[in-house]
Amino acid sequence: MAKVNRLSEADHKRVSDAVTEAERGTDGEIVTIVTDLSDKYHDAGLHWAIGIMFLALALFAVFPEKIIAILSWAANGWEHEFSIGEILPIIFVALAAKFLAVRYILAWMPLRLALTPRATKARRVRARAIQYFKVGAESRTVKKTGVLIYLSMGEHMAEIVADEAVHRAVPSESWGDAMAALIDEVRAGRPGEGMAAAVRQVGAILAAHFPKDSGDPNEIPDRLIEL
Repeated sequence: MAKVNRLSEADHKRVSDAVTEAERGTDGEIVTIVTDLSDKYHDAGLHWAIGIMFLALALFAVFPEKIIAILSWAANGWEHEFSIGEILPIIFVALAAKFLAVRYILAWMPLRLALTPRATKARRVRARAIQYFKVGAESRTVKKTGVLIYLSMGEHMAEIVADEAVHRAVPSESWGDAMAALIDEVRAGRPGEGMAAAVRQVGAILAAHFPKDSGDPNEIPDRLIEL
């Protein structure tokens, strides 16, 4: 996927204009949010550090003679009968060093993100999308017809979350074309185009189920929100 850091002013205008145009034919309200990352995944780094630490402990349990031979080599080759009181502190120090080293290495976000399971990222992106939907769109329209299009750039994932009336009327699979249009453009390095394409697709679906009422006001601003 082409790397894109932030959306340009032209992208913001493109998406906002697409929202305005899409809402001309529907009572639905479309909210668009783009964020760099949905979570810091500190727990994933912690889990890796703990896992490496226990792996090292398991290696000592399975190959104690080899570990002791390494310790002897570290003592300049002198043969030495290590006591339990000598070995245990060495083991604890080694485990602590491995734990801290992995935690330090995984402080680099790209690596931590790469080592986080995709299913975990999908759950976090979905949860963050729902959180933003509850704050920015849920029940903020009289007819409960708000829809959030959410793009999380770091995870390369997107979500569409719909308000109560939309959720009842529109099957979840109906958003597939909108999601595909969004992800295809993002992969090409054009997130603004992707969001605008998704807005157009979502607008068409809303227009089919919730056609425009002449008295319906614009209840949520059309601007793209970038976090």
